[in-house]
Amino acid sequence: MGEAIELKRPDGNSCAAYLAEPNASAAAPGVVVIQEWWGLNDQIKGVANRLAEAGYRALVPDLFRGKLARNADEANYHMAALDFAAAARQDIRGAAQHLKATGSQQTAVWGYCMGGALSIIGAAHVPELDAAVCFYGLAPEAAADPRTIRIPFCGHFAENDEWCSPPAVAELEQQLAESGVPHEIHRYDASHAFCNESRPEVYDPGAAKHAWERSIAFLARTFSLTPC
Repeated sequence: MGEAIELKRPDGNSCAAYLAEPNASAAAPGVVVIQEWWGLNDQIKGVANRLAEAGYRALVPDLFRGKLARNADEANYHMAALDFAAAARQDIRGAAQHLKATGSQQTAVWGYCMGGALSIIGAAHVPELDAAVCFYGLAPEAAADPRTIRIPFCGHFAENDEWCSPPAVAELEQQLAESGVPHEIHRYDASHAFCNESRPEVYDPGAAKHAWERSIAFLARTFSLTPC
């Protein structure tokens, strides 16, 4: 369903990406999908394909430049080397600009774990984005202040998560309330990465299904569409 492309960043450099197009017209809304710390692998391409099946143009910028992690140590190494500010202001913004330049009038960012943190950073700093969906990710305070977000926000978090802990999620919710924009925070009796079907030790099919349906409904409401 998808294909490899090169997109231009605002600084003029290029970034490899995976693009999945729906059967609808090229004017369909776009979604910039952000990977977990494993890289642009088959699992995250599958997310893009599902979004295309739901009627969205899904574009996944390759933040690790072709590198794929085989284990948590490698994943942590690649994530630690990532310039989060550049990833948001250049790769994510470049992806949003590409989608809008090629037909999409509205774009959202949609990310998991590391990508969830980048979804918050993108929501705060990328003007081409019109909505944000975050799955179990929190941005460092120095990278983004959620109170500066001006686009509708949807977040999904696990109650059994040491990183995105319930108190930290409650703080994010309070900050979003202070921003005054439409937002919704959903909590699940699950563990971190509960949407990743390639990780059977944490995958929760029921929670993942609810999170997906809520996210698609959120985009449909935000973009005034009929959900698929």
